[in-house]
Amino acid sequence: MEVPGQFPFTRGIYPTGYRGKLWTMRQYAGFGTARETNHRYRYLLAQGQTGLSMAFDLPTQIGYDSDDALALGEVGRVGVAISSLADMEQVFAGIPLDKVSTSMTINATAPVLLALYLVVAEKQGVPWSELTGTVQNDILKEYIARGTYIFPPAPSLRLIADVMEFCAKEVPGWNTISVGGYHMREAGCTAAQEIAFTLANGLTYIQTGLDRGLAVDDFAPRIAFFFNCHLNFFEEIAKFRAARRLWAKLMRERFRPKNERSLMLRFHTQTAGSTLTAQQPDNNVVRTTLEALAAVLGGTQSLHTNAKDEALALPTEESALLALRTQQIIAHESGVTAEPDPLGGSRYVEALTDRLEREARNYLTKIDGLGGMLKAIESGYVYKEIYRAAYEHQKAVEAKAKVIVGVNEFLSGQPPKLKTQKIDAQLEPRRRRELAALRKKRGPVDLTRLEQTARGTENLMPVIVDCVRRQVTVGEICRVLRGVFGEHRTNFSI
Repeated sequence: MEVPGQFPFTRGIYPTGYRGKLWTMRQYAGFGTARETNHRYRYLLAQGQTGLSMAFDLPTQIGYDSDDALALGEVGRVGVAISSLADMEQVFAGIPLDKVSTSMTINATAPVLLALYLVVAEKQGVPWSELTGTVQNDILKEYIARGTYIFPPAPSLRLIADVMEFCAKEVPGWNTISVGGYHMREAGCTAAQEIAFTLANGLTYIQTGLDRGLAVDDFAPRIAFFFNCHLNFFEEIAKFRAARRLWAKLMRERFRPKNERSLMLRFHTQTAGSTLTAQQPDNNVVRTTLEALAAVLGGTQSLHTNAKDEALALPTEESALLALRTQQIIAHESGVTAEPDPLGGSRYVEALTDRLEREARNYLTKIDGLGGMLKAIESGYVYKEIYRAAYEHQKAVEAKAKVIVGVNEFLSGQPPKLKTQKIDAQLEPRRRRELAALRKKRGPVDLTRLEQTARGTENLMPVIVDCVRRQVTVGEICRVLRGVFGEHRTNFSI
């Protein structure tokens, strides 16, 4: 039988599993203003959370400041509104950045938000070499499933390579990409599709780094992954095992790294938002617990557990705490951390692992035949495969071939009685006033160097960091980049 901590890492990337160190408990959070988000972060850290995970509002994700006309109605709604260095400083007020690991769920604007974080560290007196964390920076899955892209694929991949190259030299403890299967699974793909499409994106990023002239071992160990965890308990455990094994084999077959860490698939897991129901929301506690347990038994390196009210609104402080306590109970009371891979050797789990690896390999062969993942995305192949899987799932739910408790069976007829999180209606006008004051105090800024660098081939990260130091906003930087790179438009249909 395979051994934990040894190639191909089916049973885990560490020989002792969680006996030496538990997974990072990284609750995804962010809403409203920087001050409100800072309060939530400090509360969760005080309650035993061991890493931060930043949720940004939609304008921030697609490069608009809070006072932009296109941001109207979305400021602070699905995450924290970040337009300026002052905002990022407020988010981390009283939180020493050399003492926490921070994950930022940001993609199209990842270089800008990372630059803001780095300058906050500077102002705290923390060397970049001491920073740990992750910037999601996975644009390919945005074209497939999530939609918060700005630029076309070529300049987007250029920006990703800029971040990889810059961090390899300047921020060596930082994970430069978190290759995400989560959002594709939320869109409806199967477990095998989640493995295949995620790893195909990861292979594309590896090739992007190599094309930049980087050695594979200089950046591959800092690429992480981000998976969903659904409710088919044993299949999900097998999915993580199969993904680890397949990635190790693919990396060895295609890129032949010398550093064994380049073969290791390290991943964060979030329990499935799409399995949460607005009906009978207390049931979501059970769903999340099962999914979190599957992620732990599958060997995740970090974990977010969804709150029971997230089908209705952003989580309240109380429901966020219960979600964190779910992880803590699994970690400290369940006994499942005693063995690195407790279900290894189970005939059922091993058979599921083999099947998922085989099915994922078949998808990867198809993608290679299409000319690689970029071609597969541009042709609509990946989107159509996910769409088909989602359609089959919905048909099964409507036919009651798949039971969703409280939705198509075991109905109560009672509306949920929950106190939900509310976003301040005065947030947007207040944000507009703040940004007007910032620009007045700062004065006009010269962005000629940013534009010239974007038109050339020089790494953009040092220029963006310089812009941030001069109080240039997220929207102002992205406006220049839009002018140079253009905006992406999908060119296929179902």
